[in-house]
Formats: sequence, C-alpha cells, structure tokens
Amino acid sequence: MDLQRVFRHLFAPDWLVVRVFPHAALRRIEAAVRQSEASHRGELRVAVEAGVGLLPLLRGVTRRGRALEAFARLRVWDTEENSGVLIYLQLVDRDIEIVADRCISALVGQAQWDAICHRMEKAFRARRFEQGVLDGIAEITTLLNTHFPARNKNPDELPNRPVML
Repeated sequence: MDLQRVFRHLFAPDWLVVRVFPHAALRRIEAAVRQSEASHRGELRVAVEAGVGLLPLLRGVTRRGRALEAFARLRVWDTEENSGVLIYLQLVDRDIEIVADRCISALVGQAQWDAICHRMEKAFRARRFEQGVLDGIAEITTLLNTHFPARNKNPDELPNRPVML
C-alpha cells in the first residue's frame, strides 16, 4: 500500500472538484455531452471524484474498480440499447477510466478507450482539465458516430450534467 497515495486521497477536499471544474466548465461539459448524444445512440455520463475514501483505499481499489462501481451506482448500464459510456475522472491521481456497456464494448475495443484516457490524462497533467474532458468527449463522439449512429428514435436516457461523487 502506498501511504503517500492514501494521505493524498484522505486530505483531498471535496471543493477540489469545483476548483478544477467551476460551474461554467460543468455547463460546457454538459452541453458537449448533449451535443454528442444527438449524433449517435450512445449515452455518455461524466463522473468526477476528488479523492477516494479510506475503506476503498485499504481494500486496494483500482481506478477500474472504482469506475465500475460508479457505472453501476449511476445506472449507466440502464439504457434501452445497453449503450451507456461512463467517463470516470479521479482528480487526486489524475486518473481517467472509460467504461462502456456491452453493446458498445462489442464494437469498440478497450485499447481504443485506453488511448482516449491516456490523451485525457496528458491534458490533466498539463492542468488543462476542462479541455481534456471536452477533447475526450469529441473522440468518443467520433467512435460512437461510426459504430452506433443515431436513428429516428434517439431518446436522452441519462442525465447530461457531470456528477460529483
């Protein structure tokens, strides 16, 4: 167990999320999600977490594990076409994980999601948080336009506003 990491997480204030993503940035991200979803059948959800609590850290939770927990808790899987995509942002470690529901996972490989995460993490390291998220949404939109284009019926099934965990 990395004690430095534990202390970073335990002392990460919740207001870190608002500092990194002020309300205006969250509105722009929400608008980007809404615009993205208009062009494909996927449903995007952005979840932001400042730090992870003590118990998950002691259990050795990974970013993937944490993202899967958020995927389930936020019911990203609960779409008509199993077309949810979660963008999980963990600010203390500047980690990003993308989790796609089964219909999209069958069409888009994990290597493609990982490449988008790495580019977003690079922007985060440069302290370009909002732009990193917007660029990630744009890349995801391109993938979903290719593999899961919109049809006549294209309901908006999940909230577009980023959620703070």
